[in-house]
Amino acid sequence: MDENSLQQTLRLIHGEGAGEPENRCEMKETDKTDVELLDAYSRAVIAVVDAVGPAVVSISISTASRRGEPEQAGVGSGVIIAPDGYILTNDHVVQNARQLFVTLTDGSSLTATVVGTDPATDLAIIRASGSGLPYATLGDSDSLRAGQLVIAIGNPFGFQSTVSAGIVSALGRALRSREGRLIENIIQHTAPLNPGNSGGPLVDSRGRIVGINTAIIVTAQGIGFSIPSNTAKWILSQLLTVGRVRRGHLGITAQQRPLGRRLVRFHNLTAEFAVEVVSIMPNSPAGEAGIREGDLIVAINGQEVTSVDHLHHFLAEWPIGKEVRLSIIRGQERLEKEVTTAEEETLH
Repeated sequence: MDENSLQQTLRLIHGEGAGEPENRCEMKETDKTDVELLDAYSRAVIAVVDAVGPAVVSISISTASRRGEPEQAGVGSGVIIAPDGYILTNDHVVQNARQLFVTLTDGSSLTATVVGTDPATDLAIIRASGSGLPYATLGDSDSLRAGQLVIAIGNPFGFQSTVSAGIVSALGRALRSREGRLIENIIQHTAPLNPGNSGGPLVDSRGRIVGINTAIIVTAQGIGFSIPSNTAKWILSQLLTVGRVRRGHLGITAQQRPLGRRLVRFHNLTAEFAVEVVSIMPNSPAGEAGIREGDLIVAINGQEVTSVDHLHHFLAEWPIGKEVRLSIIRGQERLEKEVTTAEEETLH
């Protein structure tokens, strides 16, 4: 290489030379707008991780071995939701735990105790022995829309503070937990989850928790599932005030379903969603009242019902054993059904 060629190469390396335009590989001006958008996307993710990351913890548990001695049993994730050490995580993360330890992003380790669990939603709350801890805020999962940016933070395979980003793929999913129980109103997203991510937060672009990740389908690499934050708020209030979740129960499995415009106009409804009855448990209150699979619940005691959460929240505050009036659409007909609620445990 001659001296001139060498000097030109050095200038190009340091960005000082123009080179031959016809041979130069660079983006066109029309493509730079896309890059700016990607840069904005990156900045949004980075800002969220910087803000929420310190509130995400690694949870390790030990259980009693056959000899009666504690042994390391697993690792999961959690997110601090109050500065006095309350941590939201998955029920299956802390299940059968004899001892709990949480590790913060600064490397400090704290002991923790289980405050309450709810296997029906795979949620649990534990409390670490600390105060003045960094914490994150629970957002409104009902405001989520398909296609929205979401970020998952957790500790897959023990690698602390791991970040994955994606979009909301679908809302209102239902899937079964490892124990075989159906978990309803799940958020499906494309932020990949792996073992150890369980219990970590799913957050929106403003750094608000919109879900708690649950990696309960081991083979579903590239697909994430999360318990909605609004479900978590209700569960938390029950666990912290009552110590357990008491549910008025109809004995149905349900999912949100959009209503056709013609049906909405025909029945003079103001909402475009209802709750569809997917299945009915044997000897359940709903079955005894004549509710059928495929019925669309549009109101309970005159209050509109547009999501499974709405139904759960109403029943949580309604006296167990007292009748409720369900307004349902069956085919083209609107019917009223009286159903006597029962506590969920009595139906098992």
